[in-house]
Amino acid sequence: MGLAQVLLNQGMTRNTTPNQTAVPAQKEIWLLLDSRGMGGIESHVAALAEALCRSGHPACVVFLEDHGAHPLDARLDECGIPRRALRGGFAGLRVALRERPMLVHTHGYKAGLLGRLACRLAGVPVVSTFHSGDPGRGRVRLYDALDRWSAPLAPAIAVSEEIAARVRGGAERVDNFVTLPAQAVGPHAGRVAFVGRLAEEKGPHHFCTVAAAIGDGQFDLFGDGPLWDELEPTFGDIAAFHGAVDDMPQRWPEIGLLCMTSRHEGLPMAALEALAHGIPVAAFAVGGLPDLIEHGRNGWLVPPGDTAAMTATVAQWRLLPESTRQEIAAAARSTVASRYTPEAQLEHVLAVYERANPTGDTAKACRRDLRGVRLDGSRPDRDLDDRAPSIQPLEAGTPRA
Repeated sequence: MGLAQVLLNQGMTRNTTPNQTAVPAQKEIWLLLDSRGMGGIESHVAALAEALCRSGHPACVVFLEDHGAHPLDARLDECGIPRRALRGGFAGLRVALRERPMLVHTHGYKAGLLGRLACRLAGVPVVSTFHSGDPGRGRVRLYDALDRWSAPLAPAIAVSEEIAARVRGGAERVDNFVTLPAQAVGPHAGRVAFVGRLAEEKGPHHFCTVAAAIGDGQFDLFGDGPLWDELEPTFGDIAAFHGAVDDMPQRWPEIGLLCMTSRHEGLPMAALEALAHGIPVAAFAVGGLPDLIEHGRNGWLVPPGDTAAMTATVAQWRLLPESTRQEIAAAARSTVASRYTPEAQLEHVLAVYERANPTGDTAKACRRDLRGVRLDGSRPDRDLDDRAPSIQPLEAGTPRA
């Protein structure tokens, strides 16, 4: 049985006129999250929704509660991906699940906690992805612990081995992924950027310390968060604070180096997006970053918290010759092309979906349709060589053993 027939058999009937044959509607995979703004989870959900829909598997982004206009809205609408907001809370989710989606895939601790319990009670297959490497503080730490404790209620995915090890009952590692742009933005000794939430776990104060040490005014922070009021008055004349932006794809051409100074990480979407654009990443060696960054080839790894080493790395990056920048840009893109595209990762996601619904063959049909082709039906791009030349590492920054 092919994918189309599987979906039709599991569907519901649309309204028809007397002269039309009833056409079963395709059931959707719900990508469930609770969100007010843009971050790594939101970028991942959008990329996953696009990949599922391009593969012929209908998906809908579902917000637990309506918090008003969301930065994802325009991107989802442009791709024709349906979205909806529930009335909030466990009761609202229970009511919505009467529609019997094909499967619910939760993202974030609130969606995970409520989604797993509600889906188990409703008999709807459910999968949860664990994104965060930071246990949080206060109430967030409690919610994070409950989220991980309740993980055995559904098959679990984690975006790094470090996160998987903290999930009760274990989780299957499935890397984040991004769509590879048609071309690199062009290597240049441009501005150095921080992209992420201005919160303790992301270490924006370390980035600002590096900006102050170099002092050339070529530093940008994209993101908002609780540390804004502390950092912007102190470092606003040294680095440009842009806040949360909805047009990050248009900002990458202005950036020469992404600097990640996080205390905790999973596998950050910002790092993948930078590499996909041919932009190297200098990062503290935390979370999944040592698996992503090949020191001296597509970026540089620095001991966590070592702002002096990060400062030296940024300073030496500015001195690299154009030929070396070109090699690094090629290596950055080939890293994403070989491991971190929808084509490389979606089959792994679908395999977990199959475990959540072992009696159905929808995931099997999806995987058959995906094998050997891009999600848009074309053959893989053979112009990107994943054997880009090795580059001698800078002296500053030592990769984690």
